[in-house]
Amino acid sequence: MDTEQDKVDTEAIATLGAGCYWCVEAVLQQVEGVLGLRSGFMGGAGESPTYEEVCSGTSGHAEVVQVRFDPARLSYADLLAWFWRLHDPTTLNRQGNDTGTQYRSVIFVHDEAQKATALESKAAADASGEHPGPIVTEISPASEFYEASESHQDYYRRNRVQGYCQLVIAPKLDKLGLDS
Repeated sequence: MDTEQDKVDTEAIATLGAGCYWCVEAVLQQVEGVLGLRSGFMGGAGESPTYEEVCSGTSGHAEVVQVRFDPARLSYADLLAWFWRLHDPTTLNRQGNDTGTQYRSVIFVHDEAQKATALESKAAADASGEHPGPIVTEISPASEFYEASESHQDYYRRNRVQGYCQLVIAPKLDKLGLDS
């Protein structure tokens, strides 16, 4: 039986913003080694922002997904490789039709090791030539995570026939070779 210490040793947390959190969540749910995901907000002013406040752009928070993962099965660097593939990190405050600082490309780091890996990963992704321009992804210290309401969790799996899911998320999954 796993003890609490075993869980601490076999789980890590990453917090990533790459546009709409529904898209990020739908991709990362299918990555081997991901143990759990929660959509929410980070990096702004004020406590307990609502979805409406974040969408208005006035709170300064980004839509993010907090990822629990098993570093023995999925390294932080490999998780970041998925991050670079699942969105366009060269567009400032925009992913597709979603515009505003709440949709910025951002890696919120939880410690110095994550910061070093994120900086190295960003430099490698920028030098790879796989992106249409220079990467503008922000790398910032993690702050308070505010979980989005339950209606925003596991969104794609619960709403596959919804228009946004069909027009935006499903093609993204297909492009990445994942199940849609």
